[in-house]
Amino acid sequence: MTCRIAAKLLLLAGMLCAAPAMAMDAAQEARFLTLSEHLRCLVCQNQSIAESNADLARDLRDQVRTQIEAGRSDDEIASYMVARYGDFVLYKPPVKPLTWALWFGPALLFAGGLAALALRLARRRKESAPDLDVAARERAQKLLESGRSQ
Repeated sequence: MTCRIAAKLLLLAGMLCAAPAMAMDAAQEARFLTLSEHLRCLVCQNQSIAESNADLARDLRDQVRTQIEAGRSDDEIASYMVARYGDFVLYKPPVKPLTWALWFGPALLFAGGLAALALRLARRRKESAPDLDVAARERAQKLLESGRSQ
């Protein structure tokens, strides 16, 4: 029985000694949180991996934590994520030909919508105001005057 107690105490002591080595220090934790907030969850797309509860977000957080513990820099970790998942994993992807649609697409769609609206209104204005000859104008004026006198 004393062997069991001794084995349990030895196991407990080993776990207590290993726990600080497994935990990240405050600086590493701050880096982890910052990186997690700047990486997009590819499943949710409108949440960072810090906010998301998706399985993929959990896996990405584990990868970030592992790489921080391995001593990699923030740029190396971001580069790894981009190489593996593409520029879309970053909340602020770099401006380059592959990401022009992300950066300029919304503005181009908005400008195109405004141009289409302006053209439609211009055509509508031309269609709604037909050219009347002098006789038709006089008839219209007489009808308007007769309607007022009644």
